[in-house]
Amino acid sequence: MELCQICGNEIDSQTVSCPFCGSNQSNGNGDKNKPNRSVFQQKTVNLERGLPTVEQALTRLSQELNTARIAKITLLTLIHGYGSSGKGGAIRLECRKTLEYLRSRGEIRTIVFGENFSRRHGRAKQLLHQFPELSHHPHLNHHNKGITLVVLS
Repeated sequence: MELCQICGNEIDSQTVSCPFCGSNQSNGNGDKNKPNRSVFQQKTVNLERGLPTVEQALTRLSQELNTARIAKITLLTLIHGYGSSGKGGAIRLECRKTLEYLRSRGEIRTIVFGENFSRRHGRAKQLLHQFPELSHHPHLNHHNKGITLVVLS
């Protein structure tokens, strides 16, 4: 198994096209076995999978951030859900508090909340300029309050 060069999801090492994002997995020279690691890498993490408690979701968040740093992932798309109350769930609120704290400590470069991930929002516009690959992100312009994008330092 290896990581997709674009979306960061695990794929079979022999895969030519990622089943998640559809991107070509060669390094541009047609050499599938030596991917270009200098490209933008993104991974999606579903923190609400398995209906965890807030504590379990925060533990998974910490683990995923550490794993992403080691794997040189550029950006994480975190799916934390919005909650069934209509006011934002506890996992969403606590994850965002934790991310803001980590950003204040310099451990995370940028945070873009899903509801602000549109071509018209300032921080998202900067992110799209910095990483043009995000123009194909499935949540762009959907104002999804159940996700957060994190650029790692």
